[in-house]
Amino acid sequence: MDNPDRAGAQMARVVRLMARLRGPDGCPWDREQSLASLRRWLLEESYEVLEAIDQGDLDHLREELGDLLLQIVFQSQIASEQGAFDVGDVAAGLADKLVERHPHVFGDAQDRPSTPAEVSERWERRKAAKHRARGSRKSALAGVPEQLPALLRAQRIQEKAARVGFEWHALEQVWAKVREEMQELREAAELGAAAAIAEEYGDLLFALVNLGRFLKLVPEDSLRAATTKFTRRFACMEEQGPIEGRSLDELLDRWLAAKAQAAGNPKDRTLVIGGESGDTPQEVL
Repeated sequence: MDNPDRAGAQMARVVRLMARLRGPDGCPWDREQSLASLRRWLLEESYEVLEAIDQGDLDHLREELGDLLLQIVFQSQIASEQGAFDVGDVAAGLADKLVERHPHVFGDAQDRPSTPAEVSERWERRKAAKHRARGSRKSALAGVPEQLPALLRAQRIQEKAARVGFEWHALEQVWAKVREEMQELREAAELGAAAAIAEEYGDLLFALVNLGRFLKLVPEDSLRAATTKFTRRFACMEEQGPIEGRSLDELLDRWLAAKAQAAGNPKDRTLVIGGESGDTPQEVL
């Protein structure tokens, strides 16, 4: 299916259309936009791409990737009007970066990395060497946007710290840290100190992100999947009749029925909130 000539022609068509929309006889809405005003749309389209991936719907994914590409072309067009850069500069920078980051593919390197982790490690070493050559003392944690979702940002920060050796050596040490942070949160909650509770809760979340990383999980994806599962099961409860005014026991009965209904769905597994699997009554969640 790959056809670079067709892709290039269609991309050029998109760029011409965007220029027309921003032109004097273009669309009032498109002409009114700025780099800043498009931020919300860039974020929204990114999440819609993620949703399409989670759904496994390739037709939907194709459409949403197009919407995301529109944001790149849109931003590039505005920057071009300001004399900063155009979409060609964006593509050229990307192509240069692809070549630079893959000397084992595009260069003459004989020692080829054999694993994705080795590729990442070599790239981090090359970046560090470039900073040293420039006389830069950039932090090992630099380069992680503050605007990332909190779980994802925590994961990326932890990954960067681990690359310079600030890392637990064994999974049991990570479990111990989670237990320690949970106990500290419990103690803060018992004292009723709001600031301490918030701080310790954040520390626990950070420790849980680290646990997920050691278990080869992406915390952001895991929480998204758990929330989706909860939403799906809650919808099954609502299909059984009105929720309002029902006792907790009645709602738990409905929840168990929703779980049974979803039992045949491999994507829907028991979500345990509090306690270990098999505990009562936590296991019903």
